[in-house]
Amino acid sequence: MHALSRRPTCRPGFRQVQSPAGDEGPAPQVVPLDGPGATDPLLAGRKAATLAAAAASGFPVLDGFVITIPGTAALVDAGGAALAPAQARAAVDEAWASLSGDGTRALVVRSSSLAEDGATSSMAGRFTSVLDVRGHDAFLVAVDQVLASAGVGGDAAAMAVLVQPQVFPRWGGVLFGVDPVSGRSDRLALASVDGGPHGLVGGTVDGTRATLSRRGRVLAVDGPGGVALLPRRHRRSLARLAARAGHRFGGPQDIEWAIDAGGGLLLLQSRPVTAIGAEAGASAPVLGPGPVAETFPDALSPLEAALWLDPLRVALAEAVLLTGAASRRRVAASPVVTTVGGRVAADLGLFGIAPGRRPVLARLDPRPPARRLRAAWRTGRLRMALPALAADLVGRADAELSSVGRLPAMTDEGLLAALRGSHQALLSLHAHEILAGMLSRVPAGAEGPSGATSAGAALRVVAAGRAQGLSDDRIMARHPVVLSLVAPAIGSPPALPDLLVLPSDVGGGGPTDPLAAWREALRLRVRWVQELTALAAGELGRRLEARGVLGDAAAVRWLDVGELEAAVRAGHLPHDLEDRRRSPVAAPLPAAFRLGAGGAIVPVDVGTPGAGRGAGGGRAIGRVVHAGTTAPEQGDILVTRTLDPALAPLLPRLGGLVAETGSVLSHLAILAREFGVPAVVGVAGALDRFAPGSVVVVDGTAGEVTAVQAAEAP
Repeated sequence: MHALSRRPTCRPGFRQVQSPAGDEGPAPQVVPLDGPGATDPLLAGRKAATLAAAAASGFPVLDGFVITIPGTAALVDAGGAALAPAQARAAVDEAWASLSGDGTRALVVRSSSLAEDGATSSMAGRFTSVLDVRGHDAFLVAVDQVLASAGVGGDAAAMAVLVQPQVFPRWGGVLFGVDPVSGRSDRLALASVDGGPHGLVGGTVDGTRATLSRRGRVLAVDGPGGVALLPRRHRRSLARLAARAGHRFGGPQDIEWAIDAGGGLLLLQSRPVTAIGAEAGASAPVLGPGPVAETFPDALSPLEAALWLDPLRVALAEAVLLTGAASRRRVAASPVVTTVGGRVAADLGLFGIAPGRRPVLARLDPRPPARRLRAAWRTGRLRMALPALAADLVGRADAELSSVGRLPAMTDEGLLAALRGSHQALLSLHAHEILAGMLSRVPAGAEGPSGATSAGAALRVVAAGRAQGLSDDRIMARHPVVLSLVAPAIGSPPALPDLLVLPSDVGGGGPTDPLAAWREALRLRVRWVQELTALAAGELGRRLEARGVLGDAAAVRWLDVGELEAAVRAGHLPHDLEDRRRSPVAAPLPAAFRLGAGGAIVPVDVGTPGAGRGAGGGRAIGRVVHAGTTAPEQGDILVTRTLDPALAPLLPRLGGLVAETGSVLSHLAILAREFGVPAVVGVAGALDRFAPGSVVVVDGTAGEVTAVQAAEAP
């Protein structure tokens, strides 16, 4: 039988389940992968729905079953699969018994989330998969592990669970139906390893990478073994699989595949290729959230962007021009800082961390741009004058903030004036803070400024205040430094984070460079001004609600500044206000991307996977935990996409910190040094390469992250 038409026959027997999504009656807890409802992503999640559709089209897909999104929700409500009463998981237990042969056969338990395998973001590696699951108890624990990786709160993902037989293939790997670097549609990109593809996908095995023609002919090979040992007939079968999958799903696919001991080809997963470099055009700027993720980790509403992003954009452009980091023409052609679906991203080229041709100066002087800048200005007048300028600006900002009266007692025009006046205040504070960060001296073992941070002081204040029994409101009223721990938002009162350490465990340390201390002081005043404007906008929203202009006060954040003035003065609202409010929150942005046709997000590679920039803190070894999944234990290595200020309370218990984005000048990187936590930033593909549960070595001096042990199966 031909490899592409060969389908495994390990099909379990299922009892009759309840009606699938869309029919009358409750949604089923379990559906077979080839049964009704399995192709509905709202019921089975995207990964399982895609495999079900592929199976229905004759692709070589293993049989299995799906614990549906409503089914997993019921399990979570019952305390988890392992703790749920038997009657609450009757369908799950029966499906497990049938597929596993009452425990005689190993299974694979995988996520199938609505956040995975989309057209613009695959979220590959974001959620947990558990391999070689044997026995009923281990199966229930594996289901809970997968569900726990769905996240909590605003990062939560609707999650189904896909269960299939464990296979032990001769070869496995990943196949791209298009060259993701050049964008050439007449090329396939293949990565191959001996055994299953999980090590390759998890980043613990490099494998062999090859470029194939559309007919499976090897055009180039990179690395020993793997594809060099793959027979020609299997390469041709993979090429045909890529063509069929692209035709079936409407575009090039990123395919996980395996070839079993009998030579049969298996399709393990298929998702759209989201990283096609040529689609975006070589001239489009490379954007990324890293340089601004600490300030704006969450999506911004129109009013938040107008109040806070515009002054930051102007300040960054002026700082780049003043220091000569880019030409005036380059800055004029750049968005500098922009929003994509509400998420904030910066032009990485202006920060010296985007791919492309290096200028002559960079080739002659290989130091990062920030270091070249410090060298040029070390004995210059700007560095000498900046502390006095910063001190004067901090004093004036404190005086103006202290002079603001109670917002409920202010007139409408007074509140609007406060919003308008915040632009110039933020512009000055941002500009001086950016320059102070660029010109701070480099501490030993790290490429960035040293010294105590406002976040470190805030953690100590929160710990001490809670030890005294103070409420969070009282702590914030007495010590506004704690605002450095939370991101600004209109309509959402600040909520201080939970601390995972005792007051005596929170580190500290004095600044070693005056400019580093002034930078922290300026950043804190920026946050205070942002909070003042958030409170003023919230007060205007409440007044508009009381007058019947707005249905609820929270809708004020969907206006821009001009529309807010029109609403306050004349009661006028934009006609599309409700559409804005109903627009979905954009998914987190890739570490680096270009905008393609129609605003499509096309991720790009900005560095060597595993290599980054050392942010100090020494060297450590520990177990990997992904941010937003499970709480890290003492000594764990936290791997994250961006340096979110919400991570600050976790630092004192971490063994190390690895971030796909960010800079050694980042606030959180400085805080990591303050606590002596080894940190490496700018590690391309860190979430995909370093799976939860694996063991890595983090070298904050050399800027290296090395995997030393793969994640263990239960």
